[in-house]
Amino acid sequence: MDLKIKDVAELLNVSERTIRRWLLEGKIPAYRLNGQYRFSRIEIENWVMSCKTNQESEDFPEFADQIEKVSLTSERAKIIIGNQIGTHAYSLFRAVYKGGVIRNVKGKTKEEVIKESVKIIAQNLNLDEEALVDLLMDRENLMPTGLNHGIGVPHTRDFLFLKPYDIITVVFPDEPIEYGSLDGKKVHTLFFLFAGDEKRHLHLLAKLAHFTKSDKTLEYLQEKPMKADLLNYVKNFEANLCMKSEKVISPVISK
Repeated sequence: MDLKIKDVAELLNVSERTIRRWLLEGKIPAYRLNGQYRFSRIEIENWVMSCKTNQESEDFPEFADQIEKVSLTSERAKIIIGNQIGTHAYSLFRAVYKGGVIRNVKGKTKEEVIKESVKIIAQNLNLDEEALVDLLMDRENLMPTGLNHGIGVPHTRDFLFLKPYDIITVVFPDEPIEYGSLDGKKVHTLFFLFAGDEKRHLHLLAKLAHFTKSDKTLEYLQEKPMKADLLNYVKNFEANLCMKSEKVISPVISK
């Protein structure tokens, strides 16, 4: 499906001005159709997974960008920005809480690990096991869903989980597996992502890319933590993001 600038801005939860800036800087994939920019959703998804969002600061891009387009006064502005940030504040924590953690999954190849994982995941989601494997592998054959540095985010092209919440099941293979990632590294952690719509899907992809940028986090994931420990780690990560966003908000809103 072809997307316009407005569509991509909504999906990534940034302003249209930011999208236009990224276009001028050559940071985001697009093409011209009748003199207007158009985007492929799959290309945007792959771009997010390749961590090519705005990395000028360590803040998750959407937080600073919300401030960019607000010109209101005091309490009203704080409420609007706070609501926009709050919607996604602990989205990763909630998704992992719903999806859980599966440790030491057997398999020597990507397909074997996905099949073994889906035996549990499909049951939890009340989906057909064979059909889910086919859809996940179809996406992998289109382009491997690796984030580099040993992280994979298997997901389907279609949204099968039409719920008001999202699910991420974290899978730790018994041994790192070849995955076809751009950096050539074997994958030690898989985040099976099932979101209810495009916007939440891309938001979680971007957040996972940010979450797994840290060497500390990558080392921690290789320890194959239990669900409770991982949730605590994720919650602290998202709490720090919220604190950073509050520091950015405060100076730009007059009291």
